[in-house]
Amino acid sequence: MIELSVLLSALGVMLLMAGAIWLLSLVLRDVSIVDSVWSLFFLAATIVFIQLSAESGTRAELVLVLVGLWAIRLAAYLTWRNWGEPEDRRYAAMREKHGSGFALKSLVIIFSLQAVLAWIIAFPLYPAAVGPWPLGVLDYLGAAIVLVGIGFETVSDLQLARFKASSENEGKVLDQGLWRYTRHPNYFGDFCVWWGLYLIAASAGGWWTIFSPLLMSVLLLKVSGVTLLEKDITERRPAYADYVARTNAFFPGPPRRATADAKHPAHEVNQ
Repeated sequence: MIELSVLLSALGVMLLMAGAIWLLSLVLRDVSIVDSVWSLFFLAATIVFIQLSAESGTRAELVLVLVGLWAIRLAAYLTWRNWGEPEDRRYAAMREKHGSGFALKSLVIIFSLQAVLAWIIAFPLYPAAVGPWPLGVLDYLGAAIVLVGIGFETVSDLQLARFKASSENEGKVLDQGLWRYTRHPNYFGDFCVWWGLYLIAASAGGWWTIFSPLLMSVLLLKVSGVTLLEKDITERRPAYADYVARTNAFFPGPPRRATADAKHPAHEVNQ
């Protein structure tokens, strides 16, 4: 049975988090910090669902561990990656577009909007956290897929960080490791995480929450993920086109044969 009060309580907590991080962004004059909080919205929602649920058991513990691993790792990595860096160019462009009113507007168009979006995507965590049924095949399959996704994200982030840390790689593209098989292994990992969590929710009777992984898939493929990142990358970095031509955009697969006249181009950095 769906308890609207529990769902709304989770939304309230997530909006409070958004408000707090917005205040910090005013001090830092950098809204990029919202990226570090994104995954923590889901951890907060999971905790609220479990705490306010009349029934919780082994599945709730499993979901809390999986979401916690994913959320804390991603938040820590993004905080480390962005530490001391200027505001992300996407947000900087929004700041310039909205002018002097951006500080207040960002509370709505960035922080609150992301909190509400995260709340919608977090819906599978509700039945997964409160479902009274014992663990089944779908739970184990879902957990395995989530762990594969976390592994993809962790390994790809480490590979890219190590690649960028070497001055010898300046101006080149990372096309080895997981990046040899997909241009966005980190996004593919996120895709796996949410479909895995959905399977756990489905095992607890939450089949109806399929809109969540579908929405996340659209965001990763068509909105804020692959499409946004590569919107103008070939204009800014023409050599990236060869990498695009021979490497799958999202789902991992064998690389295609490079063009004869571009076997060793001076590629650009992935992200």
